[in-house]
Amino acid sequence: MAKLTKKQKEAHAKIEKDKLYSVDEASALIKEITNANFDASVDLAVRLGVDPRKANQMVRGVVTLPHGTGKDVKVLALVTPDKEAEAKEAGADFVGLDEYLDKIKGGWTDVDVIITMPSVMGKLGPLGRVLGPRGLMPNPKTGTVTMDVAKAVSDVKAGKIDFKVDKTGIVHAAIGKVSFSADKIAGNAKELLDTLNKLKPTAAKGVYMKSIFMSSTMSPSVQLDPRAV
Repeated sequence: MAKLTKKQKEAHAKIEKDKLYSVDEASALIKEITNANFDASVDLAVRLGVDPRKANQMVRGVVTLPHGTGKDVKVLALVTPDKEAEAKEAGADFVGLDEYLDKIKGGWTDVDVIITMPSVMGKLGPLGRVLGPRGLMPNPKTGTVTMDVAKAVSDVKAGKIDFKVDKTGIVHAAIGKVSFSADKIAGNAKELLDTLNKLKPTAAKGVYMKSIFMSSTMSPSVQLDPRAV
């Protein structure tokens, strides 16, 4: 095991052993213990008491973070010509259809979100092997397959993210940047946790939120108190 640097030791020393922090406390502490020389992302990892192998316990949804993600999200709008102007005005970085389908077939995936229309989804089916593993396949449940392309693009640019429980029962999500104020980090975290609470499957029994950890790209994890959320 690699030895901790001086800064890493100092960061670990600021975290009280066995303490479960509130969202507000953790948000302030993350700013203190992050020593990266870049604007690190702040992430939440929430372990849920669900069995993702069962369809009736799958947790998936979208949330619009009130203070945005702090990230310049690159959006590709795969739309028909009559929707191109609408997508461009809403802020999409790339707009078109066949030319971008060809680029994706060639392995191009330099975007964060793809938004499309129901009539175009048939053309995206063959690209599932490229888009699926990268989490880029549009889905009506996350609002990325819609006729209201402008709203979908605007929402994503404003801080809308989608999340899905992984096969181990954990939801991972980036909720902001270390440069955010502690209040903004906490506000985004609470919005995500509130959304997760509302999505509790009726088939899930026992404790729903088993553990919650907040961390930044270069910091140790801070454990939150699930009972407080």
